[in-house]
Amino acid sequence: MGVTYPELKLLIGGEWRSGEGRETEPVINPATEEVLAELPHATPQDLDDAVAAAEESWPMWRAMSPVARGRILKRAADIMRAKADEFAAIATMEEGKPVAETRIEVQMSADIFEWYAEEGRRAYGRVLQPPMPGMRLFVKKEPVGPCAALAPWNFPLGNPARKIGGALAAGCTCVMKPAEETPASALMTAQALIEAGLPKGVLSIVFGVPAEVSQHLITARAIRKISFTGSTAVGKQLMALAAQGAKRTTMELGGHAPVIVFDDVDVDNVLDQSVMSKFRNAGQVCVSPTRFLVHENVFEKFVDGFTERARKVKVGNGLENGTQMGPLAHERRLAAMDALFADVRQMGGEIRTGGNRMDGPGYFFEPTVVANLPTTAKAMNEEPFGPVALINPFSDVEEVFAEANRLPYGLAAYGFTNSNKHAKMLGDRLESGMVGVNSFRISVPESPFGGVKESGHGSEEGMEGLEAYLVTKFVSEV
Repeated sequence: MGVTYPELKLLIGGEWRSGEGRETEPVINPATEEVLAELPHATPQDLDDAVAAAEESWPMWRAMSPVARGRILKRAADIMRAKADEFAAIATMEEGKPVAETRIEVQMSADIFEWYAEEGRRAYGRVLQPPMPGMRLFVKKEPVGPCAALAPWNFPLGNPARKIGGALAAGCTCVMKPAEETPASALMTAQALIEAGLPKGVLSIVFGVPAEVSQHLITARAIRKISFTGSTAVGKQLMALAAQGAKRTTMELGGHAPVIVFDDVDVDNVLDQSVMSKFRNAGQVCVSPTRFLVHENVFEKFVDGFTERARKVKVGNGLENGTQMGPLAHERRLAAMDALFADVRQMGGEIRTGGNRMDGPGYFFEPTVVANLPTTAKAMNEEPFGPVALINPFSDVEEVFAEANRLPYGLAAYGFTNSNKHAKMLGDRLESGMVGVNSFRISVPESPFGGVKESGHGSEEGMEGLEAYLVTKFVSEV
């Protein structure tokens, strides 16, 4: 696409700091395994400077009117849309997903900024009736303060936008650590905000050894709120760190989304939606449909149709025309898939297609369909985070809801039916922060994005996403 991968730097207090004198690590294109650039790691002093900048700029930023803050977010959204092809190409180079998907992600990120630009004006309080004349009682919403945001690699544009947009709209400053695998996308997003007029120090972008950077930021005295997207195991560790300072957290953690398919559906229509959703970003999506629980009356037709469609998915470099699924994001994911499928084979799962690495350079894994896998298998209990559809039959409605809710996760869940009765049951009985009934689309800027149980707490996007960055103050005045 004629786009050159940029030089990578840190953004601290409005200053771009290069890798000179700092440790670096290579950023690798997962489709070709070529080194795109060297990423500088923040030193402890860099991290202290970023936190100090957030603390120093916060009084100015919180005092700015929500309308003025919103104008900056809107201008940044316009810049991102104008440079959509460049943003999309860079995100594909470093994460691997097809450029058709990263183009959608650019638009999604811009929409998130625009939504928060408007919603920031609606951080309303309320006036209470006083118990006696001469008193004034009111409740107001105020920004919580400087925040630390920690984002993963699977949505290199969308994840930073969710966290930055909510923080800035609420009047908070932010120190963000995006994923080291996909740094340029977040840096380009920050540059768009700077071009839009974001004052120095309001946003800093740092990188390094994740555990070290996270601990440094979370335990920093000035940081008052933490937003994290990632695995449940890491999330629990970060919550423990935050608890030492009684700091507010938003945690969007792991999932293992069930999909209940009743026998009254148009099977081909559900299959077309399911295959497209399952293999989006090679299954590296926290809300990816994974455990397909299909009524026994349509089970074989569903498995055969899924298998046939999976075999036709065009896998390749995300920058090439016609690619429908790119590689896994890094080599560690291939090793995880190998271990998972050693267990699938041992447990007697029927691998209808796929289940193996693909030849050639790049971290490619075949689109895979597994049927009749025992619920004791690792893949039925641990999030695969790869291009794997697990399909099992059911006959009893009570049993299928029990299976759907069996795991400690509750991020996303789906169901397909033409019955009003079953549709209501899906919405009422699935234990999940987000439920899609006859649809896999469960995320728009206006809606809350978050889970329950061990999938975390709090939400991003929607009015709930703004609320996460606000504190409530009651004032009694005589």
